[in-house]
Amino acid sequence: MLTDWNPLLRQQFSQEYWAELQGFVQAERRISAVYPPDEEVYAALHLTAYADVKVLILGQDPYHGERQAHGLCFSVQRGVTIPPSLRNVYKELHSDLGLVPPNHGNLETWAKRGVLLLNAVLTVRSGNAGSHRNRGWETFTDEIIRLVNQKNERVVFILWGAFAQKKKPLIDLNTHYVIEAPHPSPLSAHRGFLGSRPFSRANQALAEAGRSEVDWALPHN
Repeated sequence: MLTDWNPLLRQQFSQEYWAELQGFVQAERRISAVYPPDEEVYAALHLTAYADVKVLILGQDPYHGERQAHGLCFSVQRGVTIPPSLRNVYKELHSDLGLVPPNHGNLETWAKRGVLLLNAVLTVRSGNAGSHRNRGWETFTDEIIRLVNQKNERVVFILWGAFAQKKKPLIDLNTHYVIEAPHPSPLSAHRGFLGSRPFSRANQALAEAGRSEVDWALPHN
């Protein structure tokens, strides 16, 4: 980790759970394809410096299809079919802000603008959703959430779905702002995700705290 996260997280790397977790992931890579690739596991921390975090969007675990996951929640590489949940995110982006969604699913632009796109679990076995849960990643990513919570300036936490909302106790609501809605999955998006206006609400919360708003527009190529 080359960004300002490294000194903040360094103590995690000497803990017993970390050694066990890394051993587990390496063993999994020897017997199966594991996503995202090794060099992209920490992409969220590489692309969004701690000092720059304005918004944290929390996902559950990476996409488990080939070439999909690249270290940012809800995001896929260019050239990969846009997943159904992200299609609903784009639908809401258009409804909320009038922004025309791009023809790709790559959200790196958001990450570079201060949106930490964090999954609670950072790896997954090919074709086996949730296969790396409860192996230690949650301990690590909970610490990331706590560190963001320690920031003195307001951060907007966007929690979509019951899993993400379980992390709400880690957040100081006197300092920060939480946006909750059902998950954008086709199974639940119609239950309140669509119409929840998370992007304009996030920007309003940032502006009220004297922070600059996020430019949510995504490049079309």
